[in-house]
Amino acid sequence: MLFCRLVGLALLAGAVVALGADGLRSLQQRALAPQALGELWFLLSPDSLNLLQAVVQRYLWPWLWDPAAVWLLRLPSWLILGLVGLGLRLACRRRASPVYSREAMM
Repeated sequence: MLFCRLVGLALLAGAVVALGADGLRSLQQRALAPQALGELWFLLSPDSLNLLQAVVQRYLWPWLWDPAAVWLLRLPSWLILGLVGLGLRLACRRRASPVYSREAMM
């Protein structure tokens, strides 16, 4: 659970950094210029992105890559990183232990 929460926190931090970078880029270009998730992934690790595409198209369903994954990779990177990070943080949060009162036991 701790690992899951730390990964979620790291993704949220990455979303904040990506949002800041998009803001600076937009100020420099004087227009809204968000960086797509696919573009960021390609800058960081082009081989893993190409490998994922090959695996999805060859061993899963080709239609899963072209409309679904491509649509997801075109969204702003800060949005996807933030949503996945928030989802992990919420899914891996500590559950409150049930508290039994004396009235409930009688």
